[in-house]
Amino acid sequence: MMRHDVAIVGGGCVGLSVAKHLSEQTDLDVAVLEKEHHLASHQSGRNSGVLHPGFNYPPDSKKARFATEGTARMKAYCEEHDIPCEEWGVLVVAKDDAEEARLDDLAEQAEANGVEYELLRSREAIREHEPHAEGQAALYAPEAASVDSEQYVYALAKEVKEAGVSLYTGYEVSQIEHGTDGYYLETSNGRFDVSYLVNAAGLHADTLAHQVGVGEEYQVVPFRGEYYEVRPERAGLCQTMIYPAPNPELPFLGVHYTRRTDGKVIVGPNAVLAFGREAYDNTDVNPRELFETLTYPGFRRLLSSKLMIKVAASELNKSYRKEKFTEASQRLVPDVRSEDLRKSYAGIRAQLVSEDGELVKDPLFVERDDAVHILNAVSPGLTSSLPFGEHIAETLAEKA
Repeated sequence: MMRHDVAIVGGGCVGLSVAKHLSEQTDLDVAVLEKEHHLASHQSGRNSGVLHPGFNYPPDSKKARFATEGTARMKAYCEEHDIPCEEWGVLVVAKDDAEEARLDDLAEQAEANGVEYELLRSREAIREHEPHAEGQAALYAPEAASVDSEQYVYALAKEVKEAGVSLYTGYEVSQIEHGTDGYYLETSNGRFDVSYLVNAAGLHADTLAHQVGVGEEYQVVPFRGEYYEVRPERAGLCQTMIYPAPNPELPFLGVHYTRRTDGKVIVGPNAVLAFGREAYDNTDVNPRELFETLTYPGFRRLLSSKLMIKVAASELNKSYRKEKFTEASQRLVPDVRSEDLRKSYAGIRAQLVSEDGELVKDPLFVERDDAVHILNAVSPGLTSSLPFGEHIAETLAEKA
């Protein structure tokens, strides 16, 4: 049996950020247990890599605070550790009067959150930034950036190992037991005895939390987001990042364009129910996990909404019919054609859903005397990872 003061379950960007800040703030013997042999195999590596500067979140919210601070800290961290990071800026495009009104709301939030922005009120002004984008108005936020998320995760891992943190890869935690003076963790490579626990297991955080009676009123529902890549010879269709004006009634942003640090332009994601928590292909099915989702009362209540049924049908269409994905892409960039888009990678979002059918939109962690369970590190999780991880580390340090 292996013994440590603290076990952090999950070696993604949030778990490693917690480890980094614990090693800086305390003398605790910290271990990170990651089930994969390669880091960034799931949410931390399968994302767009965008740093969101915080104009899209309500003032005084956790999301706004973590995003604005996280963007600045991530840029500094990337510079310090030689991680690719490009400050492209983002153009949020409105297609009609209702969407233009939402841009005004975004501008108010940007002002309150201290985020740079510029409102563009004409098609010509939009095309000065993005010659192929189409809309009647747009909000331009120059601080948005693109980062190599996988290199970032590996830089965090290197840093925490050098600080004395034990990083165990290939150690899948299958069972957690709460004892009188800590926790026993059963893994694929042995048993651990720890005094304190941080559950940062992402797609499986709820499953582990439920084993010790935490967060039973919530469940992770996996949504797959699929990306296409614009053919290199047509990558000039997007110079930076082009986003649609968000619909506050919907939990997902919709198809958008992102220029990555390697120069590739990706389009997506859609948001379709995944038939398993790691079902990255639309033909992948995990029968047990799919059954778990379909029989969850919160999911069934979620789908009782006519709006959600309509959205689900539309997103499913984009997954199985490329022409529907192309149509969604053309809404922002009319010049893109189906033959310009090549199937790329997919990610899965661990969307927490309450038992009453509500999508949990804010970061959510549950404290116990000797543990912190991070049940919802929802987007912008990558952007927020440094301040959010520091906050969790401070929370645990007060218990130790």
